[in-house]
Amino acid sequence: MTATAHSPAPVLCGLGTWLPPHVVTNEDLSRELDTSDEWIRSRTGIGRRHVVQPGEATSDLAVEAGRRALKSAGLDTVDMVIVATTTPDRQCPATAPLVASRLGLGTVPAFDVGAVCTGFLYALATAAGFLAAGTARTVLVVGADTYSTILDPADRSARAIFGDGAGAVVVRAGRADEPGAFGPVELASDGSGCDLIMVPSGGSRDPFRAATAQQADPFFRMQGKKVFRSAVERMAQSSLTVAERFGWSVDDIDLLVAHQANIRIMHGVADSVGLPRSRCHVHLDRVGNTAAASIPLALADAVESGRLTPGARVLTTAFGGGLTWGAAALRWPDISPA
Repeated sequence: MTATAHSPAPVLCGLGTWLPPHVVTNEDLSRELDTSDEWIRSRTGIGRRHVVQPGEATSDLAVEAGRRALKSAGLDTVDMVIVATTTPDRQCPATAPLVASRLGLGTVPAFDVGAVCTGFLYALATAAGFLAAGTARTVLVVGADTYSTILDPADRSARAIFGDGAGAVVVRAGRADEPGAFGPVELASDGSGCDLIMVPSGGSRDPFRAATAQQADPFFRMQGKKVFRSAVERMAQSSLTVAERFGWSVDDIDLLVAHQANIRIMHGVADSVGLPRSRCHVHLDRVGNTAAASIPLALADAVESGRLTPGARVLTTAFGGGLTWGAAALRWPDISPA
């Protein structure tokens, strides 16, 4: 989505993150599963991940990240809350109204967006639409997931990859020439690949029923090899499209912040786009794949490490179940994560 000449542009003005305190290292996993630190690092690039403990839920992470994003933006309230998640607190109702309530935001509109690991970009584009329409002047966008709650305890591949976390941004209506203004946002989907990344049971297609509970599969499943090929192709394609629409050459891109899925996927995207791998920011070695939270978490890490400074030209891209994918570009504003 791109702002028209007469409509407000979406401007990122606040950033906050939160990771659950409990850390699970590769060595910890090797004591439970047939795996090792070398096996995990060589295939994923991941060394550790944060996971929620009993009593912690996605909303808890989203609230803390949202609170920090509001602080970063210097705001006490916003006009709307959008939460991107695949692991809501409950199947019904949505998690966003609870997040808004716990943040003390009153009766502002709040809803969830479900686009799996592309959810944060979908939520950003949705916020941009409300800003352009004049329905809101400020929107809190949160990406939060607790994949540890839907993983098969015996699935060594998935447990090695995923971590829990939340990242949030505040987006306000502004001008297209301001630092922090983002767009265009390129989004796409292909439902013919819906079975490549899925939780088979628990929805209306295969609901949980007492008589069939033992046959149900409530865990996250992924066809890794097929996902790898599609993820690299789709993220690279979206990235090049957005750069072209933004008027950037590949050499203009200062930093690629891709969905932190797997180091091989991220490097594959950089290679396909024509960027040196050194310009691809890597955060997953310390947090794993945090799904909808991965892009804001990686952005915050890039700022804190000094790799992302005001005025830098940033390209973000993601790929997730659905299948869904997308990309967005912006010049980084002068903000600090809280």
